[in-house]
Amino acid sequence: MTLTWILLVLTGIICTETKMVHVDIGLVGCSDSDGEYMYGLDGEEVGHADFTKGKFVMTLPEFADQLKYEEGTYEGAVANQQICKQNLQVAIESYKSPAVAEAPPMSSIYPRHEVKVGTGNTLICYITGFYPPRLTVRWTKNNKNVTERVSTSQLRPNLIDGSYDQFSTLKFTPQEGDMYTCTVEHSALEGPMTREFDVEVSEPSLGPSVFCGVGLTLGLLGVATGTFFLVKGNQCN
Repeated sequence: MTLTWILLVLTGIICTETKMVHVDIGLVGCSDSDGEYMYGLDGEEVGHADFTKGKFVMTLPEFADQLKYEEGTYEGAVANQQICKQNLQVAIESYKSPAVAEAPPMSSIYPRHEVKVGTGNTLICYITGFYPPRLTVRWTKNNKNVTERVSTSQLRPNLIDGSYDQFSTLKFTPQEGDMYTCTVEHSALEGPMTREFDVEVSEPSLGPSVFCGVGLTLGLLGVATGTFFLVKGNQCN
């Protein structure tokens, strides 16, 4: 059995000029095998400690103003992991290894941009509402496993019910007939949960062309009719 110890710190920041309230999030989590240390703002991740690469990673989008954390942030994350695991051991001994509450995830799959054959795009698999915060995500293309160009976000805590959300993305170049799947495995599911995405090319609508054709025909007919009456009028004079 694996138990997880989580410390969630919330800080409210009030901007007096615009009367807006921002929520700063600090998350420290650990289990007997792994850990997490993450900062966020207004429900979005700002950065996290990558314990595999041994550094603190900023995850703001490219268009955002870049922030920098002071030196020693990663070292502080490592120290917090040690404290977290000590607290976890105390909790296990105090509560006599209680059963872990579970909530099954829900998932959806969708493209980041409008799909155009031959144009690079990103498929997003959004997984939400699960607990404990540990799952596996697998991608396939035409029933073959895909591991390249796949990335997975850090866990995102849901402040309302204590569950977690996560994104997994796959960069791809769509071709007609291709089928992609995102499969999620979690302890609260009876079996793997799979969502499919088929690359379909929509036929161009004939409506605008027909409308323009009819309009052009009526326009030409109107010009011909006007010319006819103009000629007849000149003959009468």
